[in-house]
Amino acid sequence: MLMTQTMRWFGPADPVTLAEIRQAGATGIVTALHEIPNGAVWSSDAIGARRATIAAAGLDWSVVESLPVHEEIKLGGDTAALIDAYRQSLRNLAAHGIDVVTYNFMPLLDWTRTDLDWRLPDDARALRFEWEAVTVYDLHILKRPGAEADYAEGVRAGAAARFAAMSADERHLLERTIIAGLPGSEESFTSTALAAAIARYADVDADTLRANHAAFLEAVCPIADDLGIRLVVHPDDPPFPLFGLPRVVSTEADLATLFARVPNPSNALCFCTGSLGVRADNDLPGMIDRLGDRIGFLHLRSVQREGHRTFHEAAHLEGDAGMASVVAAIHDLSLREARSIPMRPDHGHRILDDMHRAGNPGYALLGRMRGLAELRGLERGIAHARAAASSRPATT
Repeated sequence: MLMTQTMRWFGPADPVTLAEIRQAGATGIVTALHEIPNGAVWSSDAIGARRATIAAAGLDWSVVESLPVHEEIKLGGDTAALIDAYRQSLRNLAAHGIDVVTYNFMPLLDWTRTDLDWRLPDDARALRFEWEAVTVYDLHILKRPGAEADYAEGVRAGAAARFAAMSADERHLLERTIIAGLPGSEESFTSTALAAAIARYADVDADTLRANHAAFLEAVCPIADDLGIRLVVHPDDPPFPLFGLPRVVSTEADLATLFARVPNPSNALCFCTGSLGVRADNDLPGMIDRLGDRIGFLHLRSVQREGHRTFHEAAHLEGDAGMASVVAAIHDLSLREARSIPMRPDHGHRILDDMHRAGNPGYALLGRMRGLAELRGLERGIAHARAAASSRPATT
């Protein structure tokens, strides 16, 4: 049983076209109605039109990524209307045959990096996260009250010296790069606005965020159960607190707690080997084995850990993910449950002609095509080797 190969597409404005994705070897598209504001209903007409566009290119819209959870839900505010809108969007998606819906419960910030164009030894470009750069931003640009307590003395000293040596342009670039992790952030969004948004979470600790997450799922999972939709939560990226904001989908223990608290079958997981793989204490193949029945979608990428809370995106078969063991575990899961799990190569280096094309950070065409080809070859090699081994006559 092989994985269903997909690639992410950001809609009609994406510089990567559907025709190019099809030529890369994918059969499915992962996308969203990015033009609709968070909290608004995705209408049946809009979903149908987007699905028709994708189908006309010879592809299938198989997974939503993402149907965003409004910030008020994460804060535990007045959410009745927002929950009703979310439920209606799920109904409309199910009516068009879409049954995997990705979301995350990261407060305020989505995935966060400190360098979107980090040069690798082969001159390719990667995404990178550096803890000292985060410290520079938090202490000296954002100037978050009480932030000093979150960083060791040596890190604070290094950040102070680094900030003093940075030009105005370098400081601005770091600010814009981090703010790029805000869903829907615009060039006009400022650190002042970010600080105000963070302050709204002053009374939301990890336990409160877990309770708000559970309340959200308890409100929407019964509808998703009836519709046959898997709501797959994306892990925190990176998987530890940032800027004083708690993160509660970072470890196997976090996930086990979530699934025990809301046991509905629709409460499921987007297993991202990059996000979870940042932490050396996350045993990726073991997690696939133990949490396999909850996995509804796969993001396959690897990171190279560089030290304390610092990493960069590695090539898909390199780095610390142990991708051969991961894909072997996925193959076992697929055979055990007799299902093909949708997978996409997550992120990718900018290589070759990617250098001359516009694109979303991490979503260059050729870098992802390389990743998809490598993952396809790895999976088929594992399947072939196992089939050959099982067909050999037993020896005495």
